[in-house]
Amino acid sequence: MRRNLQLRTTVSAAVMGAAVMGFAGVAAAQDAPATVDDIIVTAQKREQSLQDVPIVVTTLSQELLDGAGVRDIKDLQILTPGLTVTSTQSEASTTVRIRGAGTVGDNPGLESSVGVVIDGVYRSRNSVGFGDLGELSRIEVLKGPQGTLFGKNTSAGVINIITERPSFDPSISAELTGGNFGAIGGSVSVTGGLTDQIAGRLFVAHRERDGFYDVNVGDGPNSKTEDNTQNYWTGRGQLLILPSDDVSVRLIADYTKRDEFCCSAVQTRVGPSQAFIAALTAPNGPGQRPPVAGFGTVPFSRLAYSNRETPQEIEDMGLSAEATIDFPSINATLTSQTSWRDWSFQQGMDLDYTGADILYRANDGSNGYGVDNLTQEFRLAGTSDKLDWLVGLFATKEGVYRDDSYVYGSDYNAFASFLLTATLPAAVGGPSPSRLGCFTNPNGFLVGTAGAAAGQPLCVIGAVPPSAAAPTFSAGKAYQDHYSQRSESVALFTNNTYRVTEAFDINLGLRYTYDSKRLLGIQDNLGTNGAACGGALANQNPANRTVSPIPGTANVATPAAALGLLCLPWSNPLYDNRRIQEKFSDTDLSGTIKASYRFNPSIMVYGSYARGYKGAGYNMDRVQTGVAPDASLFFAAETVDSYEAGVKTTLFNRTMLLNLTYFDQKFENFQLNTFLGTAFVVESIPELTSRGVDADMVWFTPVEGLSFQGGVTYTDAKYGVFGAGDLSSPGRFPQLSLLPGARASFAPEWSVTGALAFDRELGGGLRGGFNLSAKYSTEYNTGSDLLPYKNQDAFTVVNGRVSIGSADERWTLEVWGQNLLEEEYTQVGFAAPLQGTAFANTTTPQADGTFYNIATDTATYNAYLGAPRTYGVTLKVRY
Repeated sequence: MRRNLQLRTTVSAAVMGAAVMGFAGVAAAQDAPATVDDIIVTAQKREQSLQDVPIVVTTLSQELLDGAGVRDIKDLQILTPGLTVTSTQSEASTTVRIRGAGTVGDNPGLESSVGVVIDGVYRSRNSVGFGDLGELSRIEVLKGPQGTLFGKNTSAGVINIITERPSFDPSISAELTGGNFGAIGGSVSVTGGLTDQIAGRLFVAHRERDGFYDVNVGDGPNSKTEDNTQNYWTGRGQLLILPSDDVSVRLIADYTKRDEFCCSAVQTRVGPSQAFIAALTAPNGPGQRPPVAGFGTVPFSRLAYSNRETPQEIEDMGLSAEATIDFPSINATLTSQTSWRDWSFQQGMDLDYTGADILYRANDGSNGYGVDNLTQEFRLAGTSDKLDWLVGLFATKEGVYRDDSYVYGSDYNAFASFLLTATLPAAVGGPSPSRLGCFTNPNGFLVGTAGAAAGQPLCVIGAVPPSAAAPTFSAGKAYQDHYSQRSESVALFTNNTYRVTEAFDINLGLRYTYDSKRLLGIQDNLGTNGAACGGALANQNPANRTVSPIPGTANVATPAAALGLLCLPWSNPLYDNRRIQEKFSDTDLSGTIKASYRFNPSIMVYGSYARGYKGAGYNMDRVQTGVAPDASLFFAAETVDSYEAGVKTTLFNRTMLLNLTYFDQKFENFQLNTFLGTAFVVESIPELTSRGVDADMVWFTPVEGLSFQGGVTYTDAKYGVFGAGDLSSPGRFPQLSLLPGARASFAPEWSVTGALAFDRELGGGLRGGFNLSAKYSTEYNTGSDLLPYKNQDAFTVVNGRVSIGSADERWTLEVWGQNLLEEEYTQVGFAAPLQGTAFANTTTPQADGTFYNIATDTATYNAYLGAPRTYGVTLKVRY
């Protein structure tokens, strides 16, 4: 006989972690809920009200996700207070943060502070969870450390994504979407019973869109005049096998391919080096936005400068098998979750973000990274009159690789000459010598015959012979590095709830984790481009000062600023043929204890303690202190101790829930991945605290079909006070000197969300509705070093959707818009490489103890922007 899909209720990690169904996301066979009692949590084959769960969870149903236009995790933030999601150099460099804590995604050696779990499978990097998620049943955002049940430990939270399962009831659905920016896309889904015991589901989607940025290509050879395009297709096939009433198996195979151009950046403030860029790109200039009077911020614009293309190719595939066996005699269920995944990424990019041909990454297979892993989890869960119990084993074997290379463009040598001497070599064009006039020395980069100090004008360089105007850097690939990391992790865990009385419950979860990682790498310079640095280093010895690579400095040591420029990581011969071999192993005990008490059917209070853990790792980049490569790429594990106290209330005849929670989290060895101008560096910040309040509300209004869901998060996230001696590399302190005691980046004080949804029959065989979703964030800093020019002012994003269709939902027409108010905001700000510097006084702290002096900040700042206003029409059909 045919078995209904609802015969199987899988006891998963989400179940035992109190992950809940959305307020309109109950099983497909049920109507949308009308009271709080319909918001259920599934735990060990028993239904539990969301209001009985002692944990902070934002629950998002299929209807709410559709109404807000959520297709990937970045879209999700409009519905979740306290959640920020950003992208930087590529869509693969995407980061999720909760309550101000998260992992910047530009370094594949970092695991994620906020875990992503899709259909029970843990994704070890945030970036592998992005893209069209397909047919969503619900999404659950669990805030705070999840140190027991969700795959590997996560220190800041979990995004648990549940897609639609196969159904034995046959149906086919499709949608076609068109919008501005040339957007077009569609999807088809088919489900139904293949036999009495097997049901299947197949989903396929393809989407394209023009770019969000206009591009000035400067000197070329880039021919793409737009950037941040979209072009991908995805497929997901599933089988649900029910061989008996006590056994179920769910098999999933998925594949996604993206072939796009992303991610250029725009200038938000332009420094003195703009004159150099304009000279290099003439007559195709200016190559960069002209500066404004007073060296202030430039007007908001989506015009990027990029003489090199920005292709990105992402391929994601995987298989998973979830099997459950019920043991009615002992009222228990055994669950096995097995997965294999392979994710890879390749890119090309303009590294200087200008129209000049200075530095770039070639799209030749030498730039990218990938993650492959195998996971296996077993859980045995059961229940009795007094105890709900679970024990389990999780194991994973993972491989991570990174290929990295820089290429000197045709303008690199001339640009180095500018920075060192403010002259243009005759070989580049112009009379000999080609003097550009007087320039302000950006933080000592311009050396001059007298070694002019930072901020002083340089007008004497024109006397330098062109042949000696700068060291020679030949166009071509500067270096090629490869890193390979293998890791194994095994964990034993348990999670148990004991009912002391009918009103009082205690929950205890423990997890013992063993991690081991091994890193192999080779860093290899190409060509002879390290000669200038080698000469400068040799010149530090008095016996070798008869010839200097810097004009006018013979018989003296190479000035420190010049040495720093000549010995940047990509031109430093100390990296040539450098072999790397490191390994470590670590253990950790994490977990949680919670206590909840129900005063009556409408009020429950709870308190909890949880310890989270995120494993140590290796920084896969060229990292140096001064001009010496760091001896080790290792960074320590991150831990967090979290305390929560909350109340859950059910009001107005059980049509409203209002939940409030106070949280207090203390992170130790917080893994901060920051861009120091030449490389991404992971530094362990001794302490980060995040304290505040989460509030969530759901209201089923008296108006038929009208409901509201919203939330507020107040966060006070601050770094502890620390000094250079508290860092793994004290030499990094100047660039991080704004952090001690300051508010963390991407941590707005207030984050408010609201979603108003309406859906009901209108009569005449029609059904209609609308959704209005909005999120407000107060100001916050978008840079890991907290430079003030990276601040983002308070802003609000609003999405909307109006629908009309047949009452039986055979067809639905939707008109939608994202960012309806056309809010202009920044995702991430950064200082442009080699184009001035913000931390001018690297040896003398300011009065406030930092090394930042706004008066000598000569940096050009760039930014990756938030999406503009988009709008379109979607037609859905279902049979």
